[in-house]
Amino acid sequence: MRRFLLALLIVATPVLATGPGTALPATGTVEVLFTPWDDAEGALLRVIEKARSSIHVQAYAFTSRNIGWALGEAKKRGVAVEVLADREQTKPRSPLFMLRDGGVPVWIETRYAAAHNKVMLIDAESADPIVITGSYNFTWSAQARNAENLLILRGNPALAARYLANWRRHRAEAEVLTTSLPRQATK
Repeated sequence: MRRFLLALLIVATPVLATGPGTALPATGTVEVLFTPWDDAEGALLRVIEKARSSIHVQAYAFTSRNIGWALGEAKKRGVAVEVLADREQTKPRSPLFMLRDGGVPVWIETRYAAAHNKVMLIDAESADPIVITGSYNFTWSAQARNAENLLILRGNPALAARYLANWRRHRAEAEVLTTSLPRQATK
C-alpha cells in the first residue's frame, strides 16, 4: 500500500505543482526594466524579432505602432501571432486593426470591466520559452511618460505553460475583432 501511495504521489506531483496558486520552480533568467529610464520597448522589439514559432499577446492598452509593426513582421516570417485585447482598444486607428488586416487573429475581451493583463508569450511551448509581464502597457506613454516595470522571464517552461493556459482560457471567452465595436462587458 505504501508503494502504491508513493507511486501515486510521484505521478500526481507534476499536475499538483502546476495548479492554481501553487509555487512554480524558479528556473531560467529574469530581465527587469523600469521606464522611463530603461528601453522596455526596445527590449520587447528585440524579443519579438527573435521569436521562432509563436507569440501570444494579452494587452490592456495597445497603441504602440512599433510593437504592432514588429508583430506583423513576425507573422510575415511565419511566426504564429495571436492577440487578445481589452475592448477599449478598438478605437478606429488602433494597431489591432492593422494586425487583423495583416492576417493576425485578434480577439477582444468583453466579459470583464477591464481585461487588464499585460502579457506576451514568446515560443511558449518550446524548451526555451519567454514570458513577458509587468505593469507595462504596449503604448508610447508606457515607455516615455509613465513609471512602469517590465519583466522578461526566460527559460521557465512551467511558468510559460501556466500563462499559455490562462491566455487560452481568456481567448475562449473573447470575441473576434470585427469592424464594429464589441458589446459591453457583462457585470
